[in-house]
Amino acid sequence: MNLDHTVVRHRTLIVEGCDGVSRDALLTGLARRHGYTVTRASPDLPHVDPVRPYRELLQHDGALAVDAGLVGELVYGPLRRGRSRVTWIQAFDFADAVAERHGAFVHVTAPVPVLEDRLAASGASAAALAEIDAAVTGYDHAFTTLAEHAPVLTVEEEPASGGGPDAEPGRGEAAPDPPVTSFARRLPRIRSPVPDCAELAELPGARLTLVPHEPQTHGRRRTP
Repeated sequence: MNLDHTVVRHRTLIVEGCDGVSRDALLTGLARRHGYTVTRASPDLPHVDPVRPYRELLQHDGALAVDAGLVGELVYGPLRRGRSRVTWIQAFDFADAVAERHGAFVHVTAPVPVLEDRLAASGASAAALAEIDAAVTGYDHAFTTLAEHAPVLTVEEEPASGGGPDAEPGRGEAAPDPPVTSFARRLPRIRSPVPDCAELAELPGARLTLVPHEPQTHGRRRTP
Protein backbone atom coordinates (compact mmCIF):
# COMPACT_ATOMS: atom_id res chain seq x y z
CA MET A 1 0.00 0.00 0.00
CA ASN A 2 1.61 3.27 -1.13
CA LEU A 3 1.82 6.23 1.19
CA ASP A 4 0.69 8.52 -1.63
CA HIS A 5 -2.67 6.75 -1.75
CA THR A 6 -3.18 6.14 1.96
CA VAL A 7 -4.29 8.58 4.62
CA VAL A 8 -3.33 7.54 8.12
CA ARG A 9 -4.41 9.75 10.98
CA HIS A 10 -2.64 9.33 14.30
CA ARG A 11 -1.98 11.71 17.15
CA THR A 12 1.19 9.94 18.26
CA LEU A 13 3.84 8.15 16.20
CA ILE A 14 6.55 6.02 17.83
CA VAL A 15 9.17 5.74 15.07
CA GLU A 16 11.71 2.91 15.23
CA GLY A 17 13.98 0.87 13.00
CA CYS A 18 17.07 -1.30 13.26
CA ASP A 19 20.64 -0.03 12.94
CA GLY A 20 21.32 1.27 9.44
CA VAL A 21 17.77 2.46 8.81
CA SER A 22 17.37 6.18 8.10
CA ARG A 23 14.52 7.86 9.98
CA ASP A 24 15.50 11.53 9.65
CA ALA A 25 13.72 12.18 6.34
CA LEU A 26 10.47 10.71 7.65
CA LEU A 27 10.68 12.69 10.89
CA THR A 28 11.55 15.87 8.99
CA GLY A 29 8.50 15.44 6.77
CA LEU A 30 6.25 14.86 9.76
CA ALA A 31 7.51 18.07 11.39
CA ARG A 32 7.68 20.35 8.36
CA ARG A 33 4.62 19.27 6.41
CA HIS A 34 2.30 17.95 9.09
CA GLY A 35 3.13 19.92 12.23
CA TYR A 36 4.31 17.08 14.44
CA THR A 37 6.51 17.91 17.41
CA VAL A 38 9.54 15.63 17.03
CA THR A 39 11.54 14.48 20.03
CA ARG A 40 14.24 11.87 20.52
CA ALA A 41 13.87 9.52 23.45
CA SER A 42 16.91 9.18 25.69
CA PRO A 43 18.81 5.90 25.34
CA ASP A 44 19.52 6.03 29.09
CA LEU A 45 16.63 4.07 30.60
CA PRO A 46 15.91 4.18 34.36
CA HIS A 47 16.83 0.94 36.08
CA VAL A 48 13.63 0.49 38.10
CA ASP A 49 11.07 1.71 35.55
CA PRO A 50 12.72 1.85 32.09
CA VAL A 51 9.53 2.80 30.24
CA ARG A 52 8.75 5.82 32.45
CA PRO A 53 10.41 8.40 30.12
CA TYR A 54 8.28 7.13 27.24
CA ARG A 55 5.07 7.32 29.25
CA GLU A 56 5.91 10.90 30.23
CA LEU A 57 6.40 11.85 26.59
CA LEU A 58 2.82 10.76 25.90
CA GLN A 59 1.61 13.56 28.18
CA HIS A 60 2.65 16.12 25.56
CA ASP A 61 -0.31 17.96 24.02
CA GLY A 62 -0.68 17.90 20.26
CA ALA A 63 0.76 15.77 17.47
CA LEU A 64 3.91 13.98 18.63
CA ALA A 65 6.50 11.90 16.74
CA VAL A 66 9.08 10.14 18.90
CA ASP A 67 12.40 8.93 17.51
CA ALA A 68 12.36 5.97 19.85
CA GLY A 69 14.43 3.00 20.94
CA LEU A 70 12.10 0.97 23.13
CA VAL A 71 11.59 -1.77 20.54
CA GLY A 72 15.30 -1.56 19.84
CA GLU A 73 15.93 -2.48 23.47
CA LEU A 74 13.66 -5.52 23.10
CA VAL A 75 15.70 -6.59 20.06
CA TYR A 76 19.29 -5.54 20.73
CA GLY A 77 19.24 -6.15 24.48
CA PRO A 78 19.07 -9.94 24.10
CA LEU A 79 21.41 -9.89 21.08
CA ARG A 80 24.16 -7.86 22.76
CA ARG A 81 23.71 -8.31 26.51
CA GLY A 82 21.71 -11.49 26.81
CA ARG A 83 18.65 -9.68 28.20
CA SER A 84 16.41 -6.68 27.62
CA ARG A 85 16.06 -3.91 30.19
CA VAL A 86 12.42 -3.61 29.04
CA THR A 87 10.10 -6.55 29.75
CA TRP A 88 7.35 -7.55 27.36
CA ILE A 89 4.72 -6.69 29.97
CA GLN A 90 6.15 -3.17 30.18
CA ALA A 91 6.21 -2.91 26.39
CA PHE A 92 2.58 -4.07 26.19
CA ASP A 93 1.52 -1.49 28.78
CA PHE A 94 3.24 1.25 26.78
CA ALA A 95 1.67 0.06 23.53
CA ASP A 96 -1.75 0.19 25.20
CA ALA A 97 -1.02 3.79 26.25
CA VAL A 98 0.00 4.66 22.68
CA ALA A 99 -3.25 3.22 21.34
CA GLU A 100 -5.27 5.17 23.92
CA ARG A 101 -3.61 8.35 22.64
CA HIS A 102 -4.77 7.60 19.07
CA GLY A 103 -1.20 6.60 18.28
CA ALA A 104 0.72 4.00 16.32
CA PHE A 105 4.17 2.51 16.00
CA VAL A 106 6.04 3.22 12.76
CA HIS A 107 8.43 0.43 11.78
CA VAL A 108 10.93 1.87 9.28
CA THR A 109 12.67 -0.86 7.26
CA ALA A 110 15.23 -1.15 4.48
CA PRO A 111 16.58 -4.11 2.48
CA VAL A 112 19.31 -6.07 4.24
CA PRO A 113 21.95 -5.28 1.54
CA VAL A 114 21.27 -1.56 2.06
CA LEU A 115 21.69 -1.96 5.82
CA GLU A 116 24.93 -3.89 5.31
CA ASP A 117 26.36 -1.22 2.99
CA ARG A 118 25.42 1.64 5.35
CA LEU A 119 26.82 -0.03 8.44
CA ALA A 120 30.02 -1.04 6.64
CA ALA A 121 30.47 2.52 5.35
CA SER A 122 30.02 3.87 8.88
CA GLY A 123 32.79 1.62 10.17
CA ALA A 124 30.57 -0.84 12.01
CA SER A 125 32.27 -3.82 13.61
CA ALA A 126 32.15 -7.31 12.17
CA ALA A 127 29.87 -8.31 15.05
CA ALA A 128 27.38 -5.55 14.15
CA LEU A 129 27.34 -6.67 10.52
CA ALA A 130 26.87 -10.30 11.54
CA GLU A 131 23.77 -9.52 13.63
CA ILE A 132 21.82 -7.69 10.89
CA ASP A 133 19.69 -10.69 9.88
CA ALA A 134 18.87 -11.49 13.50
CA ALA A 135 18.01 -7.85 14.20
CA VAL A 136 15.69 -7.59 11.18
CA THR A 137 13.94 -10.80 12.24
CA GLY A 138 13.74 -9.54 15.83
CA TYR A 139 12.09 -6.27 14.80
CA ASP A 140 9.57 -8.11 12.62
CA HIS A 141 8.67 -10.39 15.53
CA ALA A 142 8.49 -7.55 18.04
CA PHE A 143 6.20 -5.38 15.92
CA THR A 144 3.97 -8.33 15.02
CA THR A 145 3.56 -8.97 18.74
CA LEU A 146 2.99 -5.31 19.66
CA ALA A 147 0.37 -5.05 16.90
CA GLU A 148 -1.96 -6.93 19.26
CA HIS A 149 -1.96 -3.80 21.43
CA ALA A 150 -1.46 -0.83 19.08
CA PRO A 151 -1.50 -0.16 15.32
CA VAL A 152 1.80 -0.74 13.50
CA LEU A 153 2.67 1.02 10.24
CA THR A 154 5.57 -0.51 8.32
CA VAL A 155 7.35 2.01 6.10
CA GLU A 156 9.96 0.65 3.70
CA GLU A 157 12.65 3.05 2.60
CA GLU A 158 12.99 3.62 -1.13
CA PRO A 159 15.94 6.00 -1.32
CA ALA A 160 16.03 8.06 -4.51
CA SER A 161 19.33 8.17 -6.37
CA GLY A 162 21.40 11.04 -5.05
CA GLY A 163 18.53 12.76 -3.31
CA GLY A 164 17.21 10.75 -0.39
CA PRO A 165 13.56 10.00 0.34
CA ASP A 166 12.47 13.53 1.20
CA ALA A 167 11.72 15.46 -1.99
CA GLU A 168 11.44 18.91 -0.44
CA PRO A 169 15.14 19.95 -0.36
CA GLY A 170 16.58 21.43 -3.54
CA ARG A 171 18.18 19.25 -6.17
CA GLY A 172 21.30 17.61 -4.84
CA GLU A 173 20.76 18.86 -1.30
CA ALA A 174 20.62 16.50 1.64
CA ALA A 175 17.47 16.37 3.73
CA PRO A 176 17.83 18.62 6.78
CA ASP A 177 17.90 17.22 10.28
CA PRO A 178 14.42 17.09 11.82
CA PRO A 179 13.64 19.88 14.29
CA VAL A 180 13.87 18.10 17.62
CA THR A 181 12.13 19.26 20.76
CA SER A 182 13.62 18.29 24.11
CA PHE A 183 11.21 17.83 27.01
CA ALA A 184 13.38 18.48 30.03
CA ARG A 185 10.54 18.65 32.54
CA ARG A 186 7.38 16.70 33.21
CA LEU A 187 4.73 17.61 30.67
CA PRO A 188 1.10 18.51 31.43
CA ARG A 189 -1.49 15.78 31.23
CA ILE A 190 -3.50 15.38 28.07
CA ARG A 191 -6.85 17.15 28.34
CA SER A 192 -8.60 15.89 25.24
CA PRO A 193 -7.78 14.03 22.02
CA VAL A 194 -6.89 16.07 18.95
CA PRO A 195 -8.88 14.77 15.95
CA ASP A 196 -7.56 14.41 12.41
CA CYS A 197 -3.98 15.11 13.31
CA ALA A 198 -1.56 14.44 10.44
CA GLU A 199 -1.29 12.40 7.30
CA LEU A 200 1.60 10.13 6.48
CA ALA A 201 0.14 9.55 3.05
CA GLU A 202 1.87 12.52 1.46
CA LEU A 203 5.37 11.48 2.48
CA PRO A 204 7.30 10.36 -0.62
CA GLY A 205 9.85 7.61 -1.02
CA ALA A 206 8.19 4.93 1.08
CA ARG A 207 5.64 2.16 1.04
CA LEU A 208 3.18 1.62 3.85
CA THR A 209 1.86 -1.64 5.25
CA LEU A 210 -0.94 -1.62 7.81
CA VAL A 211 -0.79 -4.34 10.46
CA PRO A 212 -4.29 -5.20 11.76
CA HIS A 213 -4.93 -4.19 15.36
CA GLU A 214 -7.38 -5.87 17.71
CA PRO A 215 -7.37 -3.97 21.03
CA GLN A 216 -7.33 -6.20 24.09
CA THR A 217 -10.01 -5.49 26.64
CA HIS A 218 -9.55 -8.30 29.11
CA GLY A 219 -7.41 -11.26 30.07
CA ARG A 220 -3.70 -11.67 30.71
CA ARG A 221 -1.35 -10.39 28.07
CA ARG A 222 0.60 -13.00 26.19
CA THR A 223 4.38 -12.92 26.52
CA PRO A 224 6.11 -14.14 23.35
